[in-house]
Amino acid sequence: MAKKIEGRGGVEFIGVTKRFVTRDGEEKLAMRNVTLKVEPGVFCAVVGPTGCGKSTTLTLAAGLYQPSAGEVRVGGEPVRGIPRGASFMFQNDVLLPWKPVLANVALGPTLRGMGRSEAQERAREWLRLVGLAGFENYYPYQLSGGMRKRASMAAALINEPSMLLMDEPFSALDVQTRAIMSNELLGLWERTRPTVLFVTHDIEEAIALADRVVVMTSSPATVKAVFEVDLPRPRGGVQDIRFDRGFLDLYQRIWESLREEVEQTYARSGRNAVAA
Repeated sequence: MAKKIEGRGGVEFIGVTKRFVTRDGEEKLAMRNVTLKVEPGVFCAVVGPTGCGKSTTLTLAAGLYQPSAGEVRVGGEPVRGIPRGASFMFQNDVLLPWKPVLANVALGPTLRGMGRSEAQERAREWLRLVGLAGFENYYPYQLSGGMRKRASMAAALINEPSMLLMDEPFSALDVQTRAIMSNELLGLWERTRPTVLFVTHDIEEAIALADRVVVMTSSPATVKAVFEVDLPRPRGGVQDIRFDRGFLDLYQRIWESLREEVEQTYARSGRNAVAA
């Protein structure tokens, strides 16, 4: 069913700066001079302190925002709108509450012009892959949080994207469900190997899933350090690999890089609270 995607979907940030105008009419610098290259098929995790601008990397790659300076390229082409082959998985599932799970998952192929019966057949197959066979006619409100995430993942992957953008997709789940979802994500990612930008606060999650971990500075965000994850694939259980010596050494190095940025963010928050 799924075919491996080669040579498409690489993401490149070239001197990217992003400014926003706040509700008060003030200009906020969210990202400053970010240069980052993620080759096709690479799973890249982005970590950084709260509010630093990690998610801005995703919205720029998705074409939802344009940079204030610099350029974002996907597949070697400048991003001027939503790139072809991009799928986005948000912190909160965005399933349509008035449609059953099957229709939600089949929506992407249908909007791309696929016939209804073929789209539903593909949706059934993806629901089977994520462990939701038998739940095709359930509505989102009838599913647990983990099941909704599985449906969202099926909806994101059914289009066989060349680029998958994930904004803390498992953050609201309990520890056990997060581990299960991480394992399922890796298994599904192995089938097609899209380029992945995965934003997370969890260093362990980043190492367990990714080929590369990018550490962002406190706001305004820029790239502080890049770490290659030299752990074999397929990874197996993400809970088991956390006991690997190489995993523990890499965790320590990433935390040493990130700790200063986290401390700066909390110190700034404290000063702002006092000033208020």
